[in-house]
Parts: sequence; structure tokens; C-alpha cells
Amino acid sequence: MPHAIGGFLSIVNVQLAGIDLRRQGPRLQGLPAEEVLREVVRAYAPDVALSCSFGGPSGMVLVDMLARLDLLDDVEVYYLDTGLLFQATHEVRERIEEQYGFEATAYHPEQSLTEQAALHGPSLWNRDPDTCCGIRKVGPNARALAHKRAWITGVRRDQSAQRAATPVIEWNAKFGLVKVAPLSGWTEAEIWDYIRHHDVPYNRLHDEGYPSLGCDTRCTSRPLPGESLRSGRWRGLSKTECGLHGSI
Repeated sequence: MPHAIGGFLSIVNVQLAGIDLRRQGPRLQGLPAEEVLREVVRAYAPDVALSCSFGGPSGMVLVDMLARLDLLDDVEVYYLDTGLLFQATHEVRERIEEQYGFEATAYHPEQSLTEQAALHGPSLWNRDPDTCCGIRKVGPNARALAHKRAWITGVRRDQSAQRAATPVIEWNAKFGLVKVAPLSGWTEAEIWDYIRHHDVPYNRLHDEGYPSLGCDTRCTSRPLPGESLRSGRWRGLSKTECGLHGSI
């Protein structure tokens, strides 16, 4: 009996090894983004999610790629509705949903803005933005990924110094799953070339000088000439990440 159990476990391990892409980073790094998406969905569907803020062009590209690969139905596209998103962000989400024929899943904070103010005081984003992001973004993201095995993101190395070493695939201990960044090596120019070539909808605020959008003007401003793409986030604070893709 012990031998039989050992044999069964060996078979299981071989099967798991066949769908675990974590050790294939160097190979995936050299593949086109479309091939990375194809392999990730093949390996982990239906437990795959794409986080799309509808406030950055990379997410739009990934939605379009999945649609062109006929894989959009195999991936849950979700967004974090913090209650503080720009109206333009909701507008482009609705346009994307209509064009590609799907409905993105919204994950909301457990506390309304009124409840948050009652517990933590008004304008928490000004006094303690890490706590605010924890309530309005990190918590909802954890619920979104609770039963997933792979998380696709639009994070790119050229977005900020903190993201400069972003790999195509890695294990994410915070949320306990494989994290995939198929566009990690793309540049901002390449993203926009793709959007224009394929006529992909995008957030109209990008045309008004906002390359990266999070919560509204409470936490998002236009970068100044020469600043990085994400420099308009949390203006005047040392904070550079909301806690989803790096330390807060």
C-alpha cells in the first residue's frame, strides 16, 4: 500500500509540474505577449483573472489580445471599484464591455466612503493613503483572487523605477498565486502603436495628460514634463504603489 500511495503521488506531481509555469520564466520572457497569454490560460483556466483598471492603456491591450485569441471567456476580467474612480474610467469600461461582449466583475471595498470616514476620519487618502488603499484596493483585490491560480496584470518595466525588474511570470506570495505580466517588456510607445493599429478603446483622460489613472483627483494628477508615467499618483507623498504590485 505505501508503494501504491507513493506511485499515485508521483503521478500527481508530474501532472502538476506539467501545468506549473513558474519555472519557465526565461522561456516565457522571450515569447510574444499573445503566446504568454495562450500558455497561461491553457495551464490555469478557468482559475485565471485579469485585473484591468480601465485607467491604463495596457489593460485595454490585454483585453483585446484575449479577445483575438478567443480566450476572453476563459478569463475573469475584473476591476476594483473604489468608489473614487474617474467618470471617464467607468465610461471606457462600459464601452469595452459592449465592444468585446463581456461584463467585467466589480469588487468593492467592504466599507463605504461614509463608513470609512466614520471609522478613520475624513479624507483618509490625505492622512494615511496606505490604509486607504488597503481598504479600497488591496482588500477587494484579495477577494478577487481568492480562488484563482493565475493573475494577469498590465504591469510594465517602463512605468516606474519600482517596476523596472518586473518579470513575465513569478510567484506572488501576497495573494498566493502565479502573477503574469505579458507586457512587462513593452514600452509606452509600443502599447499605443497596438491601440492605434487595432482601434482599441482607451480612457479619454489619456488625451488630457494623464498616462496613469487611479482614484480621481484626490490621488491622481498630471505628470510634469520629464517625470515618469506614474509620477502623478499620490503627488507630494513618498508613496508610489497602492499595494497590489509592490510595497505600500
